[in-house]
Order: sequence, then C-alpha cells, then structure tokens
Amino acid sequence: MVNRPKIFLFLIPLVVFLFSLYPAHVTFYPGETDADMAFAAPAGKLAGAPASLADLVDTLSPSVVNIRTTTITKGRPGHPFGQRMPYPRFFGEDDFFKRFFENSPERDFKQQSLGSGFIISSDGYIFTNNHVVEKATKIRVKLATGKEYDAEVKGKDPSTDIALIKINPDNSLPVVKLGNSDKLRIGDWIFAIGNPYGLEHTVTAGIVSAKGRVIGSGPYDNFIQTDASINPGNSGGPLFNLEGEVIGINTAIVAQAHGIGFAIPINTAKSILDDLKAKGSVSRGWLGISVQDITDDIAATMKLKNVKGALVGQVFEGDPADKAGVKTGDIIIEIAGEKIQNTQDLLRIVAALKAGEKAPVKLIRDGQEKKIDVIIGERKEEKEIARKGKIGEHYGMTVQDITPEMARHFGFSDKYGVIITQVREGSPSDDAGLKAQDIILQINKVKIFSIKDFLNEMTKDSQEETILLLIKRGETTFFVTLKKESTK
Repeated sequence: MVNRPKIFLFLIPLVVFLFSLYPAHVTFYPGETDADMAFAAPAGKLAGAPASLADLVDTLSPSVVNIRTTTITKGRPGHPFGQRMPYPRFFGEDDFFKRFFENSPERDFKQQSLGSGFIISSDGYIFTNNHVVEKATKIRVKLATGKEYDAEVKGKDPSTDIALIKINPDNSLPVVKLGNSDKLRIGDWIFAIGNPYGLEHTVTAGIVSAKGRVIGSGPYDNFIQTDASINPGNSGGPLFNLEGEVIGINTAIVAQAHGIGFAIPINTAKSILDDLKAKGSVSRGWLGISVQDITDDIAATMKLKNVKGALVGQVFEGDPADKAGVKTGDIIIEIAGEKIQNTQDLLRIVAALKAGEKAPVKLIRDGQEKKIDVIIGERKEEKEIARKGKIGEHYGMTVQDITPEMARHFGFSDKYGVIITQVREGSPSDDAGLKAQDIILQINKVKIFSIKDFLNEMTKDSQEETILLLIKRGETTFFVTLKKESTK
C-alpha cells in the first residue's frame, strides 16, 4: 500500500507523453480503432465534397423524366427471333418441318422497356439514349409531377446512341442547364438521377473515374467513366456536376463489374442538337481514308520517334483526302488545330467538322513534316472514316476483331469470333435482329477467328438464299438466318 502512490505518480507523465504522440487534430469516435485512423483521409483532403446533395436534387429532379416504351415485333410461337427457320440446312426439304416452322401463323409480341431522360427546353424537347427509344412503337414520358405524355422521336443518332424526343406539355417545363464536359477533371464529384429498374428519381453519386474511354460500342466512343451507380433504367438520364449542370448522358455499364459506368459527354450531344432538331439525323465530316494506329513494330520499321498519330493505309480515289494530296503511308498528327494521338481522335475530330469546311492538316511523310489543306466532305452512311484495328461491313452490320481490351471489358472467354459494333437501321442485319455487341462465332458452320474469315465466308458464292450465323449475346448462343442481299 505504501508504494502505490509512487507508482501512480510515475505513470502520469508516461500517459501524458503517449497522448502527445497523436496529432492535435485527430478526434476519436466511439468504436473507431487505430486501424480505422490509419486509413482516414487527412483533414481538408475532401474539402470539395458536398455536405449534402439535397438542395441540388430538389432543384433538378423536376427536369428529369422517366421513359416507358412499347415495341411490337412479329414472330411465331416457340420462335422468339421471328426468323425464317434454317430447316433446309438441318432437315433437308422435309415437308413436316416446313409446315411446322413456316406455316404456323405469326403473331404480335409486345416488349416493354424503361429508361430516363432530361428536359432541355421548356416546350418539351428531351435528350435520351437512342437505344431507349429505338424501334419503339409507343413512347410514354412521365414527369416528376406524375403527369404523363406521349412522345415522338424528333431525331436520333445511332452512332453516338443519342436521341431527341418531344412531348407537348400543358405548361412550361423546368429545364436543365447543359454544362461543358471538356472541363471535367478526373476525380470531380458527380451524381446521377434516373429510373433504375423502374425506381423513379433515384439519386446516386460518385466521381469521374476516367475520361475518353473507348469500349467498342460504336465508332465515336469517348465516354466518361464514373463509379456512380448506373443500372438498367438509368440509360438516357443525366449525369450532373456540383454546379447542377448536365455533363453527361448515362449510357452503359460493364457486365460482371460493380462501380463502372459510362456516360456520353454532353458536348457530344450539344454538337449534334441542331442537326437532330432540323433534319432528324446528323451530318458528319469525311476525309476518305482508311487509317490505323501505329504500333511499336510499325514505329521501329518506319523509324518514327513515337507512336502518336494515325497511319494512312488507304486513300479513296476522288475523295477529299485524295484531292488534297494525302498519300498511303502518311501519318496524320494534327487536323483543324487539334492534335491526333490515335485513330479514335481522328475519327471523332473529323466527324465534328462540317462539309465544305477547309481544315489544315499536319502530317509526316518520309520523316518530314508537311502541311496541307483539305476541304471536308460529307460522310455517307456506308463509309467508315477511321478504323481502329480491322473493320468490315456487310449486310448493314459493321464488325471488328475482338481486341484484348474488349474481351476484358465484356467478359468474353471464347477464343474466336468477331464483334458487331454497329447495325444500320432497315438493313438485312437489322431485320434479322442482330445488335451491336453481338459476337459472330460461326458463318454457315465455319468458325470465325478474324475479319478475314468473316469476309471470306460472307462473300462466298452459294445457291442458298440465306446465311446461317451462330451468335453469342451475353450468356446465350443461338442461330440467326440472314437473307442475302439482292444483286439486282
């Protein structure tokens, strides 16, 4: 008992010393451990994060709409694809199978889907995704007030997956403010409002994870990547910054992943708005060349200092580049004042130029930099301005070799096949029900490993009226028959 006061007096300075080791700004909360503190963000690190999004959400929600579409397709019972069955290939000309597959009456099938959109004018113009309203026979728009209106498509651009629809409201509508997506920085805070799984006006938040993503969904990929939760039904809805401006249109997610979503930059939508309003489609610039990215091997062979730029593989006779003097083997490093890092840059920049516009071009030829002027032409529907890897088009579908990046993104495990990147509306491929991101595994029972295989099989002479394709869509594999195009 006599020694206890001495021990106690000794411990006091020790305890004081140990507490002095902790920074003065650290505050302990019940249940918080030292391990928690080790991962705590330094004070002020997240100073830009809002304390709450509630005020912004209250202000912006009335300008976000829910979209419900109905599509009617024809088909026969037991055959959901509505296609002519390929019985001659499997059963010969057996009358029983012919009667069973061909003579059963067709019926109408209704398919309903959900999406989102946002109001850009007080008289009822709305931006959404093209895939939300594509082929819809009826479009119904529901406002935040609960009022519903029929909508019509005023313009659409499958190449960027953007559509402009219109309702005729009873009163003036609240509208969003369109921001400048070029000013976005990786790490900026953003939030989405939409209709995931029919859950109206759901709000999710996150940051800009990356910019300029190319995911193989179309020729003008330039996506904003975000970790804000995006789900089916969010498509076509707005992605906002903390100033309450729309900086993107929510469009896609990565299958088999969490926290990886993609939005179309709003500047892309703004650049085509006038065309969509005026004529319902988009006019794009055209050079008339086939280009490819520069690999390390190509750079070494051509004695190039780096792999930046787009290598011209072909110049189409009589087109703008040909008239301006562009030659095969040239490397385009700048056009219209914008630097070209790769073929995707060239494709995007040229597409934004207007037909008849004079565009200065910087290129490298035989190691020397040259400057020429090109009068931009207008891109036709069938033409491809630039190609990343090998691309082919037949029967209204554009296909591409599957790159390792695409395989990782979509979760492809097959060692063969080519991917459909675009299907032209009204084409035989469209009629057959083919879609972008479908994988062609076989053509007429022949495995397809590359674009070369695809072209060989698609152009073979045959007496058959149809081409049999084995398609993989998601986890499902099925056959589709493609009617041959008439040569008349």
